[in-house]
Amino acid sequence: MTTRESPRRQEVLEVLRAAPEPLGVAETAERLGVHPNTVRFHLDALVADGLVERSLAAPSGPGRPRTVYAAHRGMDRGGVRGYQLLARMLLSRWASADPAEARAEAEQAGRAWGRYLVDPLPPSVPPTAERSADRLVALLDDLGFAPAPEGADPAGGPPSRIRLRHCPFLELAEEHGALVCPLHLGLMRGALDGLGAPLTATGLEPFAEPDSCLAHLAGPPADRLPTAAPPRGTERRTR
Repeated sequence: MTTRESPRRQEVLEVLRAAPEPLGVAETAERLGVHPNTVRFHLDALVADGLVERSLAAPSGPGRPRTVYAAHRGMDRGGVRGYQLLARMLLSRWASADPAEARAEAEQAGRAWGRYLVDPLPPSVPPTAERSADRLVALLDDLGFAPAPEGADPAGGPPSRIRLRHCPFLELAEEHGALVCPLHLGLMRGALDGLGAPLTATGLEPFAEPDSCLAHLAGPPADRLPTAAPPRGTERRTR
């Protein structure tokens, strides 16, 4: 529950913000005209949310020092976030560059993040194609792509493709697919590079089917590989 969802919690926070010095539970309750237990409940929640700081007052006599509370001096962290808007703003600036250069830079950025995000294999474990594909699938699953490996040889071997049944960047991919999809392809390539895998992501088919994209795997990696194509019908899509 946020301060916006709890008027009483917001009142407790405002009392602390207006106070020239930290207040105890009893003082806060007195200013609000409510029971101390009610104030204590909301103070604990505000401390957990990082909006209020708990400390011990300087001793003024024998006995335990009082616990006092002060509003955290900073912006309210319970507000609405606009990360998708921020991403759209950044992508729109990138999209204004030369298309080929922008795609190449997007893939390069994805590669760097893929190397950073993938869970490395232990030094004693050789990066076989199967193990590397498993780590890639685990990474894609952690990121919310709902991956489903397909096309593996029944006798053994890595999958030849990974079906991606969810896109955590869907709205951005629909609007800026020429950048988001190469970024995603680069992420997969970077993850496999970071593992030292004997295979790579050779391509990404955005919206290959109405409900999924397809990432294709092969090995060993070639010197020159195609970049991701933009999603069908999204090149001229605007919002």
